Amino acid sequence: MAGIAAYGAYVPRYRLGSETAGWNSRVQRAVANFDEDSVTMAVAAGIDCLTDRDRDAIDGIIFASTTAPYAEKQCAAIVAAALDLRQDIFATDVSNVLRAGTNAIKSALDAVAAGSANEVLVVVSDSRQGPPRGETERAAGDGAAAFVIASDGVIAEARGSHSITDNMLDNWRSPGDPFVRSWEDRFATEEGIERVVPEALNGYCQRAGVVPADVARVALYAPDGRRHARLARQLGFSEEQTESSLLGTVGNTGAAFVPMLLVSALESAAPGDLLLAVSYGDGSDVLGFEVTGAISTASRPTMGLAGWVASKQTLGSYETYARWRDVWTLDDSSRRPAAASPSVSALWREEDKNVRLYGARCRSCGYVQYPAQRVCVECRAVDSGEPVRLSDKGGELFTYSMDYIAGAVDTPLVVGVVDFEGGGRVLCMMTDRELDEVKVGMPVEMSFRKLRVVNGIHNYYWKAIPRRTLAAVAVAG
Repeated sequence: MAGIAAYGAYVPRYRLGSETAGWNSRVQRAVANFDEDSVTMAVAAGIDCLTDRDRDAIDGIIFASTTAPYAEKQCAAIVAAALDLRQDIFATDVSNVLRAGTNAIKSALDAVAAGSANEVLVVVSDSRQGPPRGETERAAGDGAAAFVIASDGVIAEARGSHSITDNMLDNWRSPGDPFVRSWEDRFATEEGIERVVPEALNGYCQRAGVVPADVARVALYAPDGRRHARLARQLGFSEEQTESSLLGTVGNTGAAFVPMLLVSALESAAPGDLLLAVSYGDGSDVLGFEVTGAISTASRPTMGLAGWVASKQTLGSYETYARWRDVWTLDDSSRRPAAASPSVSALWREEDKNVRLYGARCRSCGYVQYPAQRVCVECRAVDSGEPVRLSDKGGELFTYSMDYIAGAVDTPLVVGVVDFEGGGRVLCMMTDRELDEVKVGMPVEMSFRKLRVVNGIHNYYWKAIPRRTLAAVAVAG
């Protein structure tokens, strides 16, 4: 029986909250850094999901988002390369609708059930923007979720599904629009979500032979906290059955919202629990999962949703966030020349080095070096290197410098030398850092980030970030 074999999530480090000057809201929301987007967050969630799993076993990948950085270019291929998946896999993008996440999960379940793939990785990520200081901006949030859908070793077996397709123009964004647009609130609620979702749930219950009381936890979509509670009551779910919406701590993460709540439900699920994922957007998907006994012994994500939510840093000012999103264009007194367009040929040639982050381990002496070279600098052996992935290895900051005149978005630009656990060293930029925490010997990890966008080309590379671990969360708490 097809089902979920592994899961993971990602929430950016930074938050807008009551302590943020200029935010003027008690609601807290997660915000992606200036060098993050839906692709980089999908990679982070994928790493969290693939903890202790064989990446070569993945036969397909589905990337789902309403905010893909490319209109014509497959983002699943970028994520697959960054996660170091095989090249002979099926890859596709699902986009343009809020229920893209559940669409992707259902497609993966169908592929595994049909036998066309043994394991499919689903990554769902979104970073939707609303007009400055508007209701959509206050309610939105950034984040990602990931699942391995398989037929063996599943921790939650699929227990049917039901979908409704309904043409409803309540939220939309046309090409060139930077912000999500919305229609009148009452119409969108009464004729949209509160009409469509009950119809979808009733259809699922009839097909599966269950009633709301049989459900242990429901991951339910709603645009804000008030409507989330009201819709749950309307559907017949108690507060104990309804997965916490995270709308006051993370925000509405768009296509990733319901998948992230499903991750949260799995983190506290017990064998025999029936979990429902109920999405909305031009209709509704209802997916049912029954938790198996394997969940007790299955490998847990490195962080999981709870760990990411707890690991946070509040932004000091709304102006910083606005600068990250180009909401406010500030005068650049440095008047630096425009960045040169990256070479597409070079990007293709250097994918192993820059996207997969391969170094080389010498077969003769075991020395690891990055980037890979023909001659080992330790023992001088020639052509003795074998590829080694460095992206998922922790490390320490060996040394660093701070550049206050580089014209970076996040001044000063911090450049560090990282020594990896098990060998290897890389010179790279640091991000997600507070200046008072940067010091020699600090634990760091690598994070897939966006360097710049020139001529429509999104140039990605790996940066070092302060290591976000459950132990660090406990110390900070």
